[in-house]
Amino acid sequence: MGKVKKILVTGGAGFIGSNFINYILSKRDDYFIVNLDKLTYAGNLENLKPVEGKNNYNFIKGDITNNELVDYLFRRFEIKFVVNFAAESHVDRSILGSEIFYRTNVIGTTVLLEASRRYHVEKFLQVSTDEVYGSLGPTGLFTEQTSLSPNSPYSSSKAAADMAALAFHHTYGLPVVITRCSNNYGPLQFPEKLIPLMIINALNNKKLPVYGDGLNVRDWIYVVDHNKAVELVLENGKVGEVYNVGASREMKNIEIVKLILKKLGKGEELIEFVKDRPGHDRRYAIDSSKIQNELGWKPEFNFENAISDTIDWYLQNKNWWERIISGEYQNYYNEQYAHRFNKN
Repeated sequence: MGKVKKILVTGGAGFIGSNFINYILSKRDDYFIVNLDKLTYAGNLENLKPVEGKNNYNFIKGDITNNELVDYLFRRFEIKFVVNFAAESHVDRSILGSEIFYRTNVIGTTVLLEASRRYHVEKFLQVSTDEVYGSLGPTGLFTEQTSLSPNSPYSSSKAAADMAALAFHHTYGLPVVITRCSNNYGPLQFPEKLIPLMIINALNNKKLPVYGDGLNVRDWIYVVDHNKAVELVLENGKVGEVYNVGASREMKNIEIVKLILKKLGKGEELIEFVKDRPGHDRRYAIDSSKIQNELGWKPEFNFENAISDTIDWYLQNKNWWERIISGEYQNYYNEQYAHRFNKN
């Protein structure tokens, strides 16, 4: 075993972050992970049952905008690597109220960058999104050279965070790398996002709300493929660089919805077209040739198989999403952690 990497993972109770921690700690014992998560509505500690009790894992409930807490964690755990998943991430919510998006995604990232500078971290990985590039026409792909042109409060806050990270690299020499990923799907995704929402509504014979004409195109990637890319960029990514991560699998929203209905044996009469959301980007598609050519990453999961596995996971884990819909999942922290909060 090589030198242990002491890593602060922020937002590790969310969908992508929890999948990352479970994946990494199932295969590596040279990582020591401190998971800092505020446990907002989308953070669910039940996602992390596979790593509870591991010697190389520590959970801390807290906010990345809390300077004192962040400083304490860097000092106490001698943090040398940061993987920043923490973000308010749902576009619809950002349209309803933007302030929390700028607070968490911009101010929070800056707090982490300042602490990373003070404690001389060896790498700061900012996990971002293809949405910072804006919208594409019917053809073409986002490359790392595509100008940033975010169209929602959410994507503008992520673009600002990316710019801050790169500014810290240029100004202070902070070893920053950025990944920008396309739409993720897989187990443990909070039920407000397209795929789990459609699965759950279909299972409950509720209407499946589809924005506009349903022809908005997204580039879909299985969450494990994304997390393998994050691991690779953390290990081998060149500082100051941006890496696009996508599986080159473009799908119209309506195609995804019909596929889910077919898999579940439900009729298309459940589809209900609803008023489009403001400024809804028409198409995203990622060119991930840079990470493939420079770091040797490539997506391993076939979409048809992985989406089928994802639907099966939701079928087999009804308790998980029923507890989310009822709000009970938020009690898990108190059950598991409150009584031992000051034990360490």
